[in-house]
Amino acid sequence: MVTVSPKARMIPNVHKVISARRVSFLDVLRVPEFRVLWLADAQSMAGDQLARVALSIMVFERTSSALLTALTYSLTFLPALIGGAFLSGLADRLPRRRVMIAADLIRAVLLGVMAIPGVPLWTVCTLLVFAVLAGSPFSAAESALIPEILSGEAFVVGTGLRTITNQLAQLGGFAFGGVTVAAIGAQASLGINALTFGLSALFISLGVHRRPAPTAGAAEHSYLASIALGAKLVAKDPKLRTLLGFSWLLGLLVVPEGVAPPYAHSLGAGAVGIGLLMASGPAGTALGTYLFLRFVPDALRPKWMCVLAMLSGLPLVACWLRPGIAVSIVLWGLSGAATAYQVQVVTEYVRAVPDSRRAQAIGFAASGLLAAQGIGILLGGLVASRFGAATAVGLAGGVAAALAVWFTVLWSRNGSAELIEGHR
Repeated sequence: MVTVSPKARMIPNVHKVISARRVSFLDVLRVPEFRVLWLADAQSMAGDQLARVALSIMVFERTSSALLTALTYSLTFLPALIGGAFLSGLADRLPRRRVMIAADLIRAVLLGVMAIPGVPLWTVCTLLVFAVLAGSPFSAAESALIPEILSGEAFVVGTGLRTITNQLAQLGGFAFGGVTVAAIGAQASLGINALTFGLSALFISLGVHRRPAPTAGAAEHSYLASIALGAKLVAKDPKLRTLLGFSWLLGLLVVPEGVAPPYAHSLGAGAVGIGLLMASGPAGTALGTYLFLRFVPDALRPKWMCVLAMLSGLPLVACWLRPGIAVSIVLWGLSGAATAYQVQVVTEYVRAVPDSRRAQAIGFAASGLLAAQGIGILLGGLVASRFGAATAVGLAGGVAAALAVWFTVLWSRNGSAELIEGHR
């Protein structure tokens, strides 16, 4: 069921009831609006992973070009860099529920056209760019809305559940995407993704309350001025800048994924080894996030955020010694587990920005993360081509660990216990 019962509407702050004890995943899923958003996300993320595999296979079958296949795959990410910076602010000027429904319907239509047999490849790529752009205001609106639905420990646990779901969707894509596309075809797979966006729009329209757009801040300025003000909000605040640094460390920690094939080849492993290496990171992140939320008390999480950030790169440093494929899988999984610190980074960041600028600030962070990941993979590939994949992975881990130490110093200097109350 995705509708909100009358009883649930009478207790919109049900998360406050569970805040007196340790909050579980089941607790946050009992909050009707969050449950709807989680369900909408889970099924559309699974569809996205299937679509990425389908597009790669379709392009390679039509062109036999590895370069064009890689470029098409990159189009499932790169447009969000622009969208995050320039379109996320829509969710600060319009009702966020409306933004999410509109973005889902746009993506459903675009993916539906892409699924039509015989559509030219250039048309598919063009529609893909617009579909990814539409995802940016959706993500910003959703991330800005969830703090209104969950608060305190419930918000942290909800953020962790979304992280785990995302990682499991990636695992599912690695494990079953190719088999599914082989069974039903690339066009049908794109059609399934279009259906997931339609279902997401339906779920949100039935299960998420109508709320007005933020009344202060963004609407008082022109759209471009709002974008500039959102960037200034982040740039002038040392605490937000430090949190962005912690977040953008993923630009280095994603290097192993980018050089997994040559790394596995250097160890004498084949396709199975590549798949296990690429799956170890998401699996580690899902497990690490669960353990972080389950066993680390809320008061200690800011400190553990720093500890895990510093540890996240160290297992990759050991890859410089070119251990066997089994040891490498464990090391990559440990690095992924340590990235559970990102849950706390997201929590602190979202809480620290005012609601009227929240979506724009989230979009700015997301665009920077995409840029960091793109640059990290590019530099990792250049190092791998010159000095070997093991060197690229080890160097990325070492630089990430060193930067994490510096960000920890900055975090301690700015005060890690409390958020800036004036931003609330």
